Amino acid sequence: MSDAGIFIFSLLDTASLLFLAVYFIVTLSDLECDYLNARECCSRLNRWILPEIIAQGIMTFLMFISLHWVLFLLNAPLTAWQIRKLYMKPSGYIGVYDPAEIHNRQLLKGYMKEAMVKLGWHLLFFFIFLYNMIVSLVGS
Repeated sequence: MSDAGIFIFSLLDTASLLFLAVYFIVTLSDLECDYLNARECCSRLNRWILPEIIAQGIMTFLMFISLHWVLFLLNAPLTAWQIRKLYMKPSGYIGVYDPAEIHNRQLLKGYMKEAMVKLGWHLLFFFIFLYNMIVSLVGS
């Protein structure tokens, strides 16, 4: 796969992760404003945890095999952190987001901050991949 193809795929992958981050923010905001109950909110969010990790992992793996080391090293910590978050959830939780605990211990505010950081992260990488895609297409 050429550099242009890798960056086109990474751009589309990042765009999907960007939309997913917006979905998480909107869903958590709906819970905060009592438009959703905790069970429905957590069910919606937990449904998208694994696809988010897979999409992030594929993009990180593509940067690794295409020898784009800086982009790989920038994406690897986020991928590792998401995988760690999935596997280090406390016992008894039904998923990463647990309806019984989401209002306790300021978890909702923490999840909202996390979603905002991921939104900024994916937005930054969207433009990085867009720039690299244009450079690789013009340079071909």
